Amino acid sequence: MATYCLTVARLQLALGHGARRLHVSAAYRAKAKISMSRFEPTSFVNYEKLQSNVDVVRKRLNRPLTLSEKIVYGHLDDPHNQDIDRGRTYLRLRPDRVAMQDATAQMAMLQFISSGLPRVAVPSTIHCDHLIEAQIGGAQDLARAKDINQEVYNFLSSAGAKYGVGFWKPGSGIIHQIILENYAYPGVMLIGTDSHTPNGGGLGAICIGVGGADAVDVMAGIPWELKCPKVIGVRLTGSLSGWTSPKDVILKVAGILTVKGGTGAIVEYHGPGVDSISCTGMATICNMGAEIGATTSVFPYNHRMRTYLEKTGRGQIAALADEYSDLLVPDAGCEYDQLIELNLDELKPHINGPFTPDLAHPVSKVGATAEKNGWPLDVKVGLIGSCTNSSYEDMGRAASLAKQALAKGLKCKAQFTITPGSEQIRATIERDGYSKVFSDVGGVVLANACGPCIGQWDRRDVKKGEKNTIVTSFNRNFTARNDANPATHAFVTSPEIVTALAIAGTLNFNPETDYLTAPNGEKFKLEPPNGDELPARGFDPGQDTYQHPPADGTSLKVDVNPQSNRLQLLEPFDKWSGNDLEDMQVLIKVKGKCTTDHISAAGPWLKFRGHLDNISNNMLIGAVNYENDAVNKIKNHLTGEYGGVPDVARDYKAKGLSWVVVGDDNYGEGSSREHAALEPRHLGGRAIIVKSFARIHETNLKKQGLLPLTFSNPLDYDKIRPDDKISIKGLKTFAPGKALTAVVKHSDGTEETLELNHSFNETQIEWFQAGSALNRMKALQH
Repeated sequence: MATYCLTVARLQLALGHGARRLHVSAAYRAKAKISMSRFEPTSFVNYEKLQSNVDVVRKRLNRPLTLSEKIVYGHLDDPHNQDIDRGRTYLRLRPDRVAMQDATAQMAMLQFISSGLPRVAVPSTIHCDHLIEAQIGGAQDLARAKDINQEVYNFLSSAGAKYGVGFWKPGSGIIHQIILENYAYPGVMLIGTDSHTPNGGGLGAICIGVGGADAVDVMAGIPWELKCPKVIGVRLTGSLSGWTSPKDVILKVAGILTVKGGTGAIVEYHGPGVDSISCTGMATICNMGAEIGATTSVFPYNHRMRTYLEKTGRGQIAALADEYSDLLVPDAGCEYDQLIELNLDELKPHINGPFTPDLAHPVSKVGATAEKNGWPLDVKVGLIGSCTNSSYEDMGRAASLAKQALAKGLKCKAQFTITPGSEQIRATIERDGYSKVFSDVGGVVLANACGPCIGQWDRRDVKKGEKNTIVTSFNRNFTARNDANPATHAFVTSPEIVTALAIAGTLNFNPETDYLTAPNGEKFKLEPPNGDELPARGFDPGQDTYQHPPADGTSLKVDVNPQSNRLQLLEPFDKWSGNDLEDMQVLIKVKGKCTTDHISAAGPWLKFRGHLDNISNNMLIGAVNYENDAVNKIKNHLTGEYGGVPDVARDYKAKGLSWVVVGDDNYGEGSSREHAALEPRHLGGRAIIVKSFARIHETNLKKQGLLPLTFSNPLDYDKIRPDDKISIKGLKTFAPGKALTAVVKHSDGTEETLELNHSFNETQIEWFQAGSALNRMKALQH
């Protein structure tokens, strides 16, 4: 498989002082079934430049540095002069590379095409993993996806070839697993257009999820801006053992920090307990750090990472990392903004949910909690895999439980699905017999793709609205996320616990203490799971699914059919008028949790991710209207009639009426999808006013020329009425740190004035004034 074709020789890192040239061995190439022509001649791992930058910053700050500070500050555009203050200043950074999944890559590449630039300035890749719907099984679902999505795949393939972007074909696997197997390594900085990009922190990398417009900046060679992150330390002691898995670490941390406790911070794991966790286990923990709002998460370099690098053909990088090991761990005496202590000896298996990933329960107590709350106890479906938990170790530990059940004549009582994370994982678990075990116990191996985790699941065993429970090894469990059924109670846990609960068929089962009954009446307990961290016989690469861009793509064409309902070239957004924004209608006052799934649903809507006008028909259709507790039912204040949110927004836009959205806490949590910002802008929105924002969504709104604003007094949310008109004053003197004013006009003729805060810096204010970051970029080219 092409997993191997992106090893050391194609790590394509940004060139610089002291770069080391590395090669992939001929033996490894032969094992990977890939010819030399598949490789670039050289690649560069730039630890000397990283060290040089860190030395400059450490001297300036005159204090020990955390690991995340070393990697982040080591990528500063100007380490000598950059203002550095955790939680306050904006950093200008030079990431090493960009990765995009196919659902977000469409809009990112459309924006890059609009920039007018001839070729990407940093190594970049596109990964086809989001558009494959789980329906029957791996091979059939993949073939169907290739047929249905041919137009989109052709666009991404041809755009990649023209602009110098590598293309991982459908079937290659999930973006984050591909990155871990090929591109992540200790000390690298990578940005990805998916919120679970932090998965790479399991290899000691700083990998950050962003919107497509941020990716365009980096691909254009422009320094990328990030608010200087705070650092939350999680000190691990003890060792994982028995039924406790790496997933339980982040499930526990999510329960402690909640879905917004990590906002604006990098979570840095350290301490003696780290060495008891495999490299892929560390990746699991970092991956789900997105669910606490963290900028990213990271582990220090250790022997588990070295072994993983060696097993995935990157032994020379491991050797170089050993040379620079002091650079790849935190300094002694470094300080964290917050410190959490976790004893792995005492940690018990956890399961989180339903409807939010931070509602944590010990597995031993979830049955009783479910009974008390009226949650369905019967487990309808158990689903393992996803970008969070689809490693060889995950699959082996789950298979060890399935083998025990089969030995006693049992199969899963619940439906059971398995999603391999990559073609390499699929081929290896098939060779080593895990796939057959899963099939024998009643499981179905799905395509190497995101599938049910992101709502790409043609589920038919329950009707929409039917109350039911599913358990998954995924990362998110927002309402209706997996199967579009708002009555589905989804719980996230480890693959081992999912497997045990699928066998038992009920939430009210604690595998540490409870017994199963064999067909012959024999009662037995499952032994704790076990599985090899890495395959003893090495990985089987499977099929080659990578397309490398030609050295010169200038003569290539990228066609977008004007009649297409899947793809649409972008038109620039209008510039700021130069005046305050007057008498804007409140489109909707959103009540409670409003994730990017609520703002721009995935599932069946993924097909329109490259067509802004069509995808805008899902804008805020999942958000709860404060006025009537309904979804997708708001009052059109021009006609007096009720309609869907996108329909009313389109009517306002057609009649020249600008509008605002009012929202609650942590608005825009979840996915990095910038469509949740593009759609309001496209349909005539001007500002989003909330109690607080999730990091990525706030940045995405700024990039598209919208005003993300927060109530200076969160209680002012209660003063806004659904039929209000709002004017935003102070835009002529818009400046960093200076609050804006909202004049709120009520329908009864009364008015009140509220203070609104913002986090814009000078560059971001220029985006607003130009109409978008892309408009500003194009203006600077002339």
